[in-house]
Amino acid sequence: MECEVLGSESYTPATTSALVGRDHDLRKVRDLLGLGSGGGALLLSGDPGVGKTAVLDVIAEVAQADGTRVLRAAGVEFEAHCSYSGLNQILFPFHDAIGMLDAPFRHALRVALGFQGGSPPERLVVSNAVLMLLQSVAAGDPLLLIVDDLHWIDRASAAVLGFVARRVRSIRTSFLAASRTGARSLHDGGALPEYWLQPLDEEAASHLVSTKFPELVSSARQRLLTLAHGNPLALLELPSALPTMQVSDFDDLPTMLPLSQRLENVFGSRITELPPPSQRLLLLAALEGMGDLGVLQAAARQAEDGYDLDDLAPAERSQLVYIDEGARRLRFRHPLIRSSVVENATSTERRAVHSSLAQVLIDQPERRAWHLGEATLEPDESVAALLEQAARITLHRGDAVGAMRTLIRSADLTPPGPDRSRRLAEAAYVGAESTGALPSAQRILDNARHTARDTDSSLHSAAATALLILNDDGDVETAHRLLVCAIETGDHGYQADNNALVDALHALALVSFFGARRDLWLPYYRAVEKLTPSAPAVLSALGKTFSDPARTAASASAELDQLMAGLVNTTDLVHVTRTGTAALYSDRLGDVRDSAWRVVRIGRDGGPARRYLSGLIHLCLDGYLTGLWDEAARLAKEGLQLCETHGYRAFAWYFLYVQAILAAARGETETARATAERIIQWAVPRGATCAAHYAHHAAAVAALGLGDYADAYDRACAVSPAGSLASHAPHALWLTMDLVEAAVRTDRQEQGADHVRAMREAGVAAISSRHALLTEASAALSTPDDEEALPMFVKALEVPGAERWPFDFARVQLAYGERLRRARAAMESRGPLSAALSTFSHLGARPWAERAESELRASGTSKRRNNTSVVHKLTPQETEIARLAASGLTNKQIAERLFLSHRTVGAHLYQIYPKLGISSRVMLRDVLGDDQA
Repeated sequence: MECEVLGSESYTPATTSALVGRDHDLRKVRDLLGLGSGGGALLLSGDPGVGKTAVLDVIAEVAQADGTRVLRAAGVEFEAHCSYSGLNQILFPFHDAIGMLDAPFRHALRVALGFQGGSPPERLVVSNAVLMLLQSVAAGDPLLLIVDDLHWIDRASAAVLGFVARRVRSIRTSFLAASRTGARSLHDGGALPEYWLQPLDEEAASHLVSTKFPELVSSARQRLLTLAHGNPLALLELPSALPTMQVSDFDDLPTMLPLSQRLENVFGSRITELPPPSQRLLLLAALEGMGDLGVLQAAARQAEDGYDLDDLAPAERSQLVYIDEGARRLRFRHPLIRSSVVENATSTERRAVHSSLAQVLIDQPERRAWHLGEATLEPDESVAALLEQAARITLHRGDAVGAMRTLIRSADLTPPGPDRSRRLAEAAYVGAESTGALPSAQRILDNARHTARDTDSSLHSAAATALLILNDDGDVETAHRLLVCAIETGDHGYQADNNALVDALHALALVSFFGARRDLWLPYYRAVEKLTPSAPAVLSALGKTFSDPARTAASASAELDQLMAGLVNTTDLVHVTRTGTAALYSDRLGDVRDSAWRVVRIGRDGGPARRYLSGLIHLCLDGYLTGLWDEAARLAKEGLQLCETHGYRAFAWYFLYVQAILAAARGETETARATAERIIQWAVPRGATCAAHYAHHAAAVAALGLGDYADAYDRACAVSPAGSLASHAPHALWLTMDLVEAAVRTDRQEQGADHVRAMREAGVAAISSRHALLTEASAALSTPDDEEALPMFVKALEVPGAERWPFDFARVQLAYGERLRRARAAMESRGPLSAALSTFSHLGARPWAERAESELRASGTSKRRNNTSVVHKLTPQETEIARLAASGLTNKQIAERLFLSHRTVGAHLYQIYPKLGISSRVMLRDVLGDDQA
């Protein structure tokens, strides 16, 4: 695609392909230079690697295309002390033209350029000679003089070029030079206007990396973007330091990426020019990481080779660091300067600095442990124990990657014995359960098995192995047996504060959920019951809401309230995602939505992949239930890609289910059925019965939309037989009304009534407003007598909060409208049918929208009630309220029609008016059109 970047000019794709994100800069440079409009002079400054030369290249190419003659030169470090070497580069091609100058100028210029011998010429004469020569070369045509790396141009040439630059307009010439920020240049003394070339913004940097290295996984890409800080050279060079272009494990990425030779030349040379004390102080600052001047001063005093903060001055003058006076912190000008400082130091120097920092960070145990770990070479249990404690703190802050690395380092420094294998096993568990580093987790487990014979009984080892089994070709039974054995034979004493035990129980809950059988959950119940002094709230809640919610979820309300309260401002991503899991079948994912989005955003920025997946799963499921279908579809696609990238095959079915259920609801029947079958084929051989239940749900909805009620009935019964809510099959709760409707429409009224009886006996209406809606609606559907059924529909639609579930609510409205029409109450049926149609249209639920339209036509309504010019501005319910108000109904009449309170109607109208740009009720008809009445 061509980009309009230079005023009325446009760059071809070949010109701009290497300059992502520079359109604005190119326009500014051209304008400031006055190309094509009389000339001008400009100094382009910027950090090393920021792309100054690339900008010069494009400006030169475009100028030449416009008929401008371009002369170029570049400063060279080893010629910086050779007088007039820079001018020689520029003017050497015009050796013959020098002979056309008057004798004094010709002689001076030839001597200066080394073409003939003689006394050193006056600089003013040389300067005038160059100006006249350029005027002659230009011969009246535009001329552009470009000098790169101006800071390496010799002083004599720089002085002459400065003279010329101040007079370029008089000879229709433009002068463009580039120099790194802070270097000596023609700008000294204010000779030239300056344009500072900034690093690429986040969007442009991400686009550049995605284009050049599309195979990089998100974790590596984010790491690269963070370290490069928008520097194009770094973005293009650093990937060569990655272990593999397909790397997906965080621990495969070194803590500090080694610099390529080109980057080392750019950044490292500036550091090695500093005095040794300054270099040592920069190393201290680089390894300290925070820039805390107090810590740096104290650590410098601990050093044996003597340096202090005064030694910063040369580094500041070289534009390598600066002092943030407000925060009292030392800052590196670019992250790669910090990397280069560390890379230039020897391992002995780095260990000495780490040791000095550990001595002064007594009050910061996490940081002190890390520095001790880096300063220690031989096994040391005291240091290893401090690192293990630090890993716990790091994990609680939500940094699973940092915790995994710290645990590995702790194990490295642990003397041979059970503690080493235990720490390795925990690192493997964190890798498998949080970070997405499944291959690394397997390697760490293998390492642990070589160090101890009882690794299989380790809780973290068992939990990590179980997760790896689920994601491999293993099955639920094997993973379950391994976990139960580790839990029931461990020496943990069932202490509730034992992290390994809590993690193993969470893994057991997940495996038991996959299996969807009571016998799988019994060991979990026994273990949680034994926890002392009491079970953590999340483990207790999971046992009620995630195992057999039809019977026990309602009793977990207080525990869920406690968990939700803990979400406020928490940094513990594990708590967020485990709370979301506990909230799923209680229909409280909406309470976790903000926190789940925070987890997803962290994941997109390279955070823990497993937590990222959980956040996506919870948002997808809540999005389906609450009508955010487009968002759910996007997130499901994102989740599937993440599963593929990180090898989380055991979790891909969640996202396939979301795709299948959305396709089913939108009438894409073949897609829904094919996707459901794909899930079943994966789940059945592995004993993942719950995944198969999800698939049957999607297939049942697809069948209902198609009108294939016999298939819908069979699918629903595959999850839970009619007349019962299958034990420990939590997803049976989501098919209750599906089963009843299918039963009624296939002349199985008795089975439908039996299922309603089972719902009431289990008390599912107490779980949430959605289940109360489904229970009352199912009762109405299964009641053959209209006089009894119609009030039941009204009761269902009046359930407080039921409108929060738009698809389910609209289905009940549709069923109510159908029943009213068949009871010969055609006029009364139009309200719920119109409201249902509006919701279905808004969601894109085509089969149900067509049913609602058909029913409306049968009720005597001749036109489809839809005005797309305004409906998109309103929610489905707001649309229907606006239509009824436009028809002349009062708030009370609208409330009666839609089963709302008149106050709710008034509140909706108060929100509707500004959305439509009106101020009163009488304006509704004009805005909506007469056919809305």
